Amino acid sequence: MPDRPDIPLNALRTFEVAARQGSFTRAAIELRVTQAAVSHQIARLEGLLGLALFHRTPAGLVLTDAGQSLFPVLERGLDDIARMIERISGGQPTEVVNLGTVTTFATGWLIPRLETFERAHPGVTVRLSTNNNRVEIAREGLDAAIRFGSGHWPGLEAHHIMDAPMAPLCAPGLELRRPGDLRRHRLLRSYRAEEWPAWFRAAGESCPPLAGPVLDSSNGLAELAAEGFGIALLPLPMFDRQIRAGRLRRPFEPVVTLGSYWLTVPKDRRMTEPTCRLLDWMRETDLAN
Repeated sequence: MPDRPDIPLNALRTFEVAARQGSFTRAAIELRVTQAAVSHQIARLEGLLGLALFHRTPAGLVLTDAGQSLFPVLERGLDDIARMIERISGGQPTEVVNLGTVTTFATGWLIPRLETFERAHPGVTVRLSTNNNRVEIAREGLDAAIRFGSGHWPGLEAHHIMDAPMAPLCAPGLELRRPGDLRRHRLLRSYRAEEWPAWFRAAGESCPPLAGPVLDSSNGLAELAAEGFGIALLPLPMFDRQIRAGRLRRPFEPVVTLGSYWLTVPKDRRMTEPTCRLLDWMRETDLAN
């Protein structure tokens, strides 16, 4: 066992929060102290170590090489300590998964099923925050984030949850008999410009010129389509409830899969045990549907 120096626990805890939040101001809010107190603890720790842990930049705090080495070890240690204290205190242990997720997945799939997960895992609470596929896990204090895409993001380990085949969806009363009929209607677009051309290729048709509105929300596209303002190309598993309820109609069989939903964690952090349970449950639930 290595010799233990006089470990500055309060300063280390302050560093862990500041590194995770990416800001002394946000760290002060989480710790319920002043920003000056946070700065003092970080300066004390850097003085004891004899090296800098942060670069201060106009965009915020950036970890130095030393800070990047210390942060994941410290984060894991504090998590382990918290879990053990809960275990030996005799109370009902509650573990929290702080999860970021794209809004479409949250509203279209996860939230309607979340009560089932929490009944099966009464010791785990999932705290959700939504985003538009752009999220910084450590800085936002998350354990993991669900993204849509190819599964390849720099610095992240991605775990496949489910595929997302896409097809045109429209209002129930819209008259569409064959894919070529889409040329007479407004095609609603997401910011991913390749989607409609890929679907038309899958349907054996050439893609018409695209001039409809561009939205960054699949839910917004679905709402416009349901109200008859156009036709949206949407991931079918996320809008199954609206299709079954008759609010949206799928006029054609061809689908195109341009991405999947993935649970992502930084490569330098291990996935927490309750996050592993949530991932396993999502995969099993998708297979059962």
